[in-house]
Amino acid sequence: MAEVRPLRAVRYVPERVGDLAQVITPPYDVISPQGQATYYERNPYNVIRLELGKEEANDTTLNNVYTRAAATLAEWRLRGILRQDETPGYYLYQQKFTHHGQHFTRTSLLARVRLEPWSARVILPHENTLAKAKDDRLKLYRACATNLSPIMCLYDDPQGRMRRMLNSYTPETQVVDEVGEQHFLHPIIDEQQIALIQDFFAQRQLYIADGHHRYETALAYRQEILEQRRGLHPDDAVNFALMALIDVDDPGMLVLPTHRMLFHLHQEALEALSAAKLGAYFSVQTLEDVHTSDALQQRLTQAGQRGTALAIKTQAQTLLLTLNEQGRARMVNSEHSEAWNVLDVAIAQKLVLEDTLGLRPEDMTAGTYLRYTHDAQQALDAHHAYNADTS
Repeated sequence: MAEVRPLRAVRYVPERVGDLAQVITPPYDVISPQGQATYYERNPYNVIRLELGKEEANDTTLNNVYTRAAATLAEWRLRGILRQDETPGYYLYQQKFTHHGQHFTRTSLLARVRLEPWSARVILPHENTLAKAKDDRLKLYRACATNLSPIMCLYDDPQGRMRRMLNSYTPETQVVDEVGEQHFLHPIIDEQQIALIQDFFAQRQLYIADGHHRYETALAYRQEILEQRRGLHPDDAVNFALMALIDVDDPGMLVLPTHRMLFHLHQEALEALSAAKLGAYFSVQTLEDVHTSDALQQRLTQAGQRGTALAIKTQAQTLLLTLNEQGRARMVNSEHSEAWNVLDVAIAQKLVLEDTLGLRPEDMTAGTYLRYTHDAQQALDAHHAYNADTS
């Protein structure tokens, strides 16, 4: 099963950068161009310069966003802006945030995890990836040879062993970001605790919740280095990736939807988005009084209390789908894991995108017909948009 090891993290030195809130950003893939400019101006040591650098008009193969990120990383380490911890350890990382008036605390364990091919079924995916996004991250990987952000993975802990251990620590570092969310970090360096953590994960599979592109990029980078060196020591750092490991039952594990927007569909595919065709796998209801994302979310939440619920919007109609027995039977025969078969995103991909619309995995990874957005209203307003919500 999963090989989860401690690491010597490279961290900001507060005495050199001051307020840590001024040097952090959200994940790179949710930062708008306006946000990127704001983070650049906020602090000369903001991590935006590593994760999402600015493109320049005169960029070349020798001077571009990736080479500048590598040069900046090297400079910051040389000047003591960033410093590597001397003692290997795991890192407790907690985030306290509010969503729709409700308070959440999400607890994760930062660690380096041995990379495994999908076929080993040690680390399991739930979605396809886009070639363009992987190319961007691979170029950054090549330039910096560093994990700049963790992959979010879930694990099962039905007895709550890890949850109890992690909740026993008082965080060493506390940061409040620009939207008022609180971030807590604490290194775990006790040898006995480290041994218990390694033993715990040696019996478990991991499920990627966010970071499929980063994981596949890590696999690709490892393969490149293997071919260059014609061999790798098992303990070589390139065999591992930085991950944030979260208990699937963690009370703060709130997963918000990523909506699918379809475009350039053939007429036959558009015609397949009908109650008659979708009725093979879903109970279908036409919604005529839903015009906002909040209204649609309310209907999805109500339907989701009875089972998996999805919504589809085209120019002509809005449909509410609830998985039926035929749909559940089809997912059982999907050739994926049982855990994958019950995910809303997996049901949307298999039954709607693949079986109903006839899209191939390579169509989705190439971005030929599919884009993504976290903005529910943007997805609702888009023509020929397919929206999948977690309900």
